[in-house]
Order: sequence, then structure tokens, then C-alpha cells
Amino acid sequence: MDLELAGDAVLCTAATSGLGRASAERFAREGSDVAVCGTTPDHVAETREALDALGDGDVLAVEADITDPDEVEAFVEETVESFGGLDHVVTSAGGPAPGPFVETTEREWYTAYDMLVMSVVWTTRHAYPYLTASDAGTIVNITSRSVREVIDDLVLSNSVRRAVVGLMKTQAREFAPEVRVNAVLPGAHETPRIEELVEAAVERGEYDSYEAGIAAWSDAPLERVGQPEELGDVVAYLSSARSSYVTGTALPVDGGSMRS
Repeated sequence: MDLELAGDAVLCTAATSGLGRASAERFAREGSDVAVCGTTPDHVAETREALDALGDGDVLAVEADITDPDEVEAFVEETVESFGGLDHVVTSAGGPAPGPFVETTEREWYTAYDMLVMSVVWTTRHAYPYLTASDAGTIVNITSRSVREVIDDLVLSNSVRRAVVGLMKTQAREFAPEVRVNAVLPGAHETPRIEELVEAAVERGEYDSYEAGIAAWSDAPLERVGQPEELGDVVAYLSSARSSYVTGTALPVDGGSMRS
């Protein structure tokens, strides 16, 4: 299937690792011009080289903290200056601190809100004028299945991420018909963070092997965790002309694990 994304300009936040990185890689393979940001210099440099090797489009990789509104604005402006416009935005963020409600501090609530919600607000606010000038502007927010079904010991993710879906639904109505806005709700995917958690659990003796640990992460009918590129495929599809009548949708990508 030709997604017709070659030559399009794409901005992906927090995309030097995990699901954001996987999304950026899919756009690069499609021939898009791709801009990514991260906070670790080595990850930024490595991601730039990897994306360059995947496709014919241009690559911009910069250091930017998505919890700093000035840095977000600068990232958007540098992307537009480099590519001559902006067609697609993908918002991503790291996971907030785990823990139950009674052990979560007030500062952790504010930090999670800036990282998960305000980063999307700042990114889409600055990107909006450029997306409306595109022939097919889109926004895709990478959130979590926790916005529909809570996950034990993840009170911040369970609570704060729901605001992103409310924002997405609102923007889908306000930005139409020029810009389509959707979200994906990932279940467990074999990202570097999950790999680290499983390896640590193996060292603690909770699992006999990495394979046993990663299998324990999945309660999906498909009987496995997802691969990051599978989420990237869905993000690219929702950004493409092949999904031109899809907006305001929160799409689970979880192997069927959600029961709601």
C-alpha cells in the first residue's frame, strides 16, 4: 500500500527511542522529511544517522526538552525552516513515574502533566498554523491503553494521559476539515524501557530468562507483546491519505488486550 508520504514533512517529539522512534523510522522509510527531538545527545546523534540510512528524505535531529515550551517552539520553527513547511505531527513522551496514589508526590503530578499533556498543547499550538497550510495536515498522539483501562501502580499514566484524548477529540472538531487529529493507545511493546525492566527482573530472580519475562508482559489474545514498528505502521497509516476519513479516533494497538 502506497501511503503517499514521500516528500511530506513530519515532526516527531521525544522520538530518539521507543515508540516515537519507531514512528519516525516508518516515515523515513516512506521517504518523508523527518524531524525528531530528544534530550540525550548520544541518542539524538545515533537517531540522526539511523534515519538518514532508511530513506531518501531529509533528517533533522535536535536536542529539545518537551517540558520546556520555549524549546518546543524552537523545535517546531527549526523544522519548518529546514523543510519549508510541516504536514504531520506525532507527539510522544516518556512514561511518568510509576507508583500508587498514596506514594505519588504533588511535584510528580505537575511533572507528569507537563510531560504528557502540556507538551502536546505546546507542540500542536505552534504547529497548527503550518498544518493548516498543508494539503493534508495531521496530528497523531501516542498515549497508552491506560486511558481506557487503568493499570495497577500507574496512577499518573492512568489519570493524566486521559487529558490527551480529551484534547485530541476537541482538536479534531476545531481543526476540521483542514487538519485531522487522532490518537493511538499502545499496549505492551518491546521497547528499550520494557527490555530494561525485564532484564532487571531477571537479575532479581523473578524470571528464569528474558524470554519468560517478556512473555509475562503480555495478557493479549495474540499471546505476545507488540514490536515498536507495528505501532509505527499504524501511526503512519493514520497520517496518510489512506485514512482520510478518520479523525477524532483513539485507536488501541494492544493485541486485543483491552476488554472495554
